Amino acid sequence: MTEGKSSADRAYETLRDMAIGFDFKPGARLNETALTRRLSVSRTPLREALNRLVAEGFLTVVSGQGFFCRTLSPEQVQDLYQVRAALETEALRRGIETAEDDAIAALCNHLDATEARYAACTDLPELLRMDEAFHMQLAGLSGNAELCRMLRNVYERIRYVRLVNLRQLRLSPGGGEDLGAHRRIAEAVRARDTEAAVAALRGHIERRSEETRALVRLAYSELYVPD
Repeated sequence: MTEGKSSADRAYETLRDMAIGFDFKPGARLNETALTRRLSVSRTPLREALNRLVAEGFLTVVSGQGFFCRTLSPEQVQDLYQVRAALETEALRRGIETAEDDAIAALCNHLDATEARYAACTDLPELLRMDEAFHMQLAGLSGNAELCRMLRNVYERIRYVRLVNLRQLRLSPGGGEDLGAHRRIAEAVRARDTEAAVAALRGHIERRSEETRALVRLAYSELYVPD
């Protein structure tokens, strides 16, 4: 953990990583006493960190019962994919309209520079990091920091399911098709063709969201596989 941060900040960062990866099982009640010992913090900074995670959608709180891990349901994941599509397409429209040519060139150059590494990568968390980085750079063309902040939150909340999805893609024929989708989006952005760019982006996102129910079932099977 980074020096100079408060105990609440340090607890928040650790708990956030645990929540993103479903180290807490979906719907499970958190044991605050155990967490204070594990994180070496008192109850007050722990509660501060937990409440931040409730506000960000990673946990829920029930009066008189405590804090619980968020659920993992097809409906909830589908909702988040819809929010992702809405945020990304709006950011894309704004980016094509307002971004400087240099910023668009940087996006395309970054894709060129990482294409071979992306295609050959077998480290799934790193592959997902590169995928998210492309989409966040794409959204960043909008110049809207608040929109990007909301999008980052959505990515973190669907990261576990997306990791499951990537694992399936890598095991199936045509598993590298996401890279082709990135290329189509980037070329449309370079041409400032809003209609083609939005269609490519929306199709890219919705293709994955259609698999939500099967992915959530698979995610559950991985979360509850016997040690």
